Amino acid sequence: MRLVTVHVEPVELYKILKFEGLVSSGADAKAAVAEGLVKVNGEIETRKRKQISAGDIIEFGPETLRIVLDDTRQVD
Repeated sequence: MRLVTVHVEPVELYKILKFEGLVSSGADAKAAVAEGLVKVNGEIETRKRKQISAGDIIEFGPETLRIVLDDTRQVD
């Protein structure tokens, strides 16, 4: 399982797939989600804009990602 640190939450599901390099583009990420190839917390997720928060587990192919929040960054 790979940890993915986010600095703000929630984050849209397709963006995590894209930014973590699991797909080559946002369009590919949206297509993978729409085709039912992605699980969130053990359930197939078909909403590409599903809001992901710290503690969520994403499964795509052989990859499993756990989302963690980096709350050490201060926003002014």
